[in-house]
This record gives sequence, C-alpha cells and structure tokens, in this order.
Amino acid sequence: MPDETVRSASYTVSCEDYVHVVEFSPFDCGSPASLLAYGGNQYVVVGTCRFKEEDTEIEDVEFTNLQVFSHGVRVDAIAWSPETRLDKLPPVIRFCTTAADRKIRLWTSDLQNNCDAKVMEGHTNYINHLVFEPAEGKQIASVSDDHTCRVWDLDGNETISFRLRSPGVSVCWHPEDICKLMVAEKKGTIRFYDLVTQHAILSLDSGHVPLMSADWCLTNTIKVGAVVANDWVIWDITRSSYPLEKRPGHVDKARHFRWSRANENLFATTGYPGKINSQLLVHHLGHPQPVIIGSASVGAGLSWHRTLPLCVIGGDRKLFFWMTEL
Repeated sequence: MPDETVRSASYTVSCEDYVHVVEFSPFDCGSPASLLAYGGNQYVVVGTCRFKEEDTEIEDVEFTNLQVFSHGVRVDAIAWSPETRLDKLPPVIRFCTTAADRKIRLWTSDLQNNCDAKVMEGHTNYINHLVFEPAEGKQIASVSDDHTCRVWDLDGNETISFRLRSPGVSVCWHPEDICKLMVAEKKGTIRFYDLVTQHAILSLDSGHVPLMSADWCLTNTIKVGAVVANDWVIWDITRSSYPLEKRPGHVDKARHFRWSRANENLFATTGYPGKINSQLLVHHLGHPQPVIIGSASVGAGLSWHRTLPLCVIGGDRKLFFWMTEL
C-alpha cells in the first residue's frame, strides 16, 4: 500500500511512562465524558476523555486524570466493571487488571480516601485477557496460557473453570445473555459456553494458526472477528463454523482485533509491536481496503470509544487516538 495512505493520529495525550494497555469503559458511567484507563510499568491511570466531536468548546481532546493506582508490576490487561459510576456520591471506580505475576487485581475506589485492591490467584501461567459480566458486574472471566478459562466472583472465589485445548487468548461475555461466554484459543478455535450447563454450545474454526485475538460484535452478536497469523477473519455464526470472510491484514503477525461499539461494520486490527512502529488498520466491511492506516511508536493495546467511531492505542509515553470519518 502506498505510504500516503498512512494517517497520523487524530489526537494524542502525553503520558509519563510507556503505555502497555489502554481501555475505554464500554459502560455508561453517568458522565458526559468517557472513562479511560491505561497501564504502565507499575501503575494504572484512570481518567476521563472529552473530544471536540462531543463538545465544540474543546479544541481536540481534553484528558482529566482522576486517580493513579500503584500496581507494583507491569499491567498487561484491564477490564472495566459496569458498576463504575461518576454520578454517585461518592463515585465508584471499579476495574480489574492482570500482570505477569499471574494474579488478577480487583480495584475499587471512591476517588477520595478509600481504595481497595483484592488479589485473585489460581492461574498458573500468563493471563492474556479478562472481562466483567456486563449486566451487573458480579463476575469476572479470564483466560490464560495455562489452558483454562476461569470465572470468578467479586470475593475472589473461582466459581467455574473450563479446560481449553491450547492457550486462551480472548474472552467476551454476551451483552444480554449473561449465561453465554465466548472463549478464543491460540490453536484457532473459538467456543461459546453455556455457564449454566458448563458445556460448549457452538464452536468456530479459523482454519489456520496462531489465533492471537478475537472479539464478539456486541451491537450485532451474529458477527465474530479475529486476527490469525497475518490475516483478519470474520464469521457469521448463524451460517457456518468457518470464516465468512478472510483477508490479509498485516505484513508481520497481527496482534489485536476489536469491533467498534458505534458501528457494527467497523473494526480495527493492530500488528505486533515492532522495533520502531506498530501498525493500526481500521477496516469497514463495505470497503475492500482499510479506511485508515495508522502508525504509533511501539504501540500496545487497542480499544474503541463507547459511542464515537474513535479508537485508541498506547505507545511510548503517549496515547494515540484515531477518528474514523464514516
């Protein structure tokens, strides 16, 4: 692809450290601003974002730092709880993190004097992804290189464990049916589990390996997407267990796949962090080529804004935001 198609970020926010992971909250927090958390080497920063597309009095992006959580070890994944509210007195901030010490930490803060970190232990290898149950936030699901998917309650008790056939790389909860969980494995299989019977009810096959990241389109749950080796693949789960569409994405291995929350035909993929830059591709199912090609210095993480067609990746002391013009 010609270099002139590469677009610099629409907005950037400076950070004090390398950003390993970044997550917009997918839930309404009762504020016109969007909650955003990013993780560095030893801390998590929670703040709010407002963009000029939301407020004409803002020049580009306004980031307000709410609290810094001392983490002690590098942050590898972040998941937001739907219980997080900024319109309560006192406010409630709740999220989970994973780290290389194989522990999950559940953080709860009132943004004042009370901050609690509950540690959950049980995984025996690297934890790749985790997610809150989206209706009430009373459960957390995690997947690991230890070939398990585990479900936890907020007291740190492991309530369900699924044995996988290869490392678990992604886990997603159905947005309306809290008894359905999607688990993606590195060997190319995606399974949907019924949490009541604790059995798989459907599986998808990517046809090749390694599958590095998968996501469930929460605005249209018949769509599932993933990155496998260099390619992105899309399934329609009502039609076939094999991909409906598959296209080359990145020259080097692809790393992340995420559906937009604002448009069911929009999704983004990232390449593996290289020595200098990481590639971001924003795709639209109606276009044969990416609609945005972006680049960030050694980028990490990928997340979409809750209502805008805007995604963010982290990098070397920066957050990079790309707005998609639809």
